[in-house]
Amino acid sequence: MNWLETLRTAVDAVRAHRLRSMLTMLGIVIGISSVVLTVGLGLGAQEQVRKQIDSLGSNLLIISPGSSTDSSGVRGGFGSASTLTLADAQAIADRSVAPDVARVAPTSSAMTSVTAGITNWTTKLVGTTTNWKEVRRRTLASGRYYTADEAARGAHVVVLGSETASELFDRGNPVGRTVSVDGTALTVIGVLDESGASSDDSSEDDLAVVPFATAQRVTGSTNTSLAAVYVEARSADLLSAAYQEVRAALLTGHDVTSAEADFSIATQDALLETANSTNRTMTILLGGIAAISLLVGGIGVMNIMLVSVTERVREIGLRKALGATPAAIRRQFLIEASLLGVAGGVVGSGMGVVGALVLPAMIDQPVSISAPAIALALLVALGLGVGFGVYPAGRAARLTPIDALRNE
Repeated sequence: MNWLETLRTAVDAVRAHRLRSMLTMLGIVIGISSVVLTVGLGLGAQEQVRKQIDSLGSNLLIISPGSSTDSSGVRGGFGSASTLTLADAQAIADRSVAPDVARVAPTSSAMTSVTAGITNWTTKLVGTTTNWKEVRRRTLASGRYYTADEAARGAHVVVLGSETASELFDRGNPVGRTVSVDGTALTVIGVLDESGASSDDSSEDDLAVVPFATAQRVTGSTNTSLAAVYVEARSADLLSAAYQEVRAALLTGHDVTSAEADFSIATQDALLETANSTNRTMTILLGGIAAISLLVGGIGVMNIMLVSVTERVREIGLRKALGATPAAIRRQFLIEASLLGVAGGVVGSGMGVVGALVLPAMIDQPVSISAPAIALALLVALGLGVGFGVYPAGRAARLTPIDALRNE
């Protein structure tokens, strides 16, 4: 019996018991579809995180102040102290100090109430320089960003985030209209495009950006402390060099050692790694559950193949009496088991792809379709069919013709 005849016989054997074959494949179908969706969810979450991190800026270093300690000895987290100043930002921007730094954007921030007519909205007031838009890779939906001259003289101008603008102005273009911040009238000169980035407590689209001097005037503060300093390296390859230069400049400027550093520097890669660690853990957990489903499906294939061998003992004996070798019998049952595995893999992959297309609209979470994952899932399904079909096939091959023909 050649391979083509063996395949045809195996297909006929599977089709002869359609319902049983379908129920046998069910475990593999569930397992494979779970694997495809699990990988898709993991990749989708990682891609979403990467887009949010990238929306912060390009080749970015984020410098945050150190932690504070109150009178009772309780320490706050990083960012709770006032250890970063405009002088630090100016030192970092000096090409002789940090030659691999392209731009620096110091920022101050405070939550404040913004009023437009009878509408008010509490948002984050960001005081910064003209470099902020380029460093943070932000674009404008309408209007313009403020100029160096407006920044230097603390002009009463403001650029609104898209969410802030929509909350304050129901209709019409906000550009050219006036808003009031703590009693100070500011002219809206631009509205930022949506970035889509957000954290647990704030959105990058809910803010009002003003020149640093304007922020001091509005809040009545003479403090030059900063909430963060955003630093753009000249290229992605120079990000590590810029990190070392910035760190050395701040340690020297603050007259502290590395162990006493009163600031922290985060890179995009570090932020991405931290954000993705939880996603990887969940992917592994869900993948383990899918693997258990596949194991159950493989056991189902073995069980049904053993039943098939028992039902077809006389057929096996007759074939052996007519000259079929043990290898040919073994091959026939292995192909039947492989067909069940591959069919389950194809159906499971199809269900996984359909789920990847439908789920995003239901759970508001992107699901990526990974061709390598689907190919691997099909190989796993084939491996399950072959692996769990070895014992039943071997049992069939070991039957002697006389015993098989004598079986009732």
